[in-house]
Amino acid sequence: MESLRGRLLIASPAIMDPNFRRTVVLLAEHTGEGAMGIVLNRVSEVTVGDAVPSLAYLGAGAETVHVGGPVADTAVTVLAEFADPQQAALLIEPDLGFVPAEPDDEAAAARAVRRARVFAGHAGWGPGQLEAELEEESWIVEDVRREDVFTDDPEALWAALLRRKGGEFALIATMPADPSLN
Repeated sequence: MESLRGRLLIASPAIMDPNFRRTVVLLAEHTGEGAMGIVLNRVSEVTVGDAVPSLAYLGAGAETVHVGGPVADTAVTVLAEFADPQQAALLIEPDLGFVPAEPDDEAAAARAVRRARVFAGHAGWGPGQLEAELEEESWIVEDVRREDVFTDDPEALWAALLRRKGGEFALIATMPADPSLN
């Protein structure tokens, strides 16, 4: 299967796992060895300044920490749009990637980042696991736009992406979280 790195996975209504129900995942890596991504549309109530004061140099102190997924949920990952991509630890797109855990020069790192979002945890799949879930139609694949990654309304992202795809997907976007209430 072709790598889906840099693409979005939109949870289908078939996913009942509370960790992934109605989520949107940006795939950061997808190889034969597995896949790793960040859930974009789950927001915690904790601010970056309270949870990770060491990231104050990014200017994200008052922003909320996002829940990136159930794997390593106490680990922090910073997804950023870079003015200087050479400062990235890993790039997903030419100027979108991850901030190094401990930059050599925080001032230079801050200048290198145009905007950033902080995540606790990530999503992960072992070899063949994501491919099996795709065959079961658990995920809907979509191209990413920068406004998806840094949306001002993460909780509405799942429905917005389905509406953008149109057709039967737009209809799915209107389904209530609990279809029995329909």
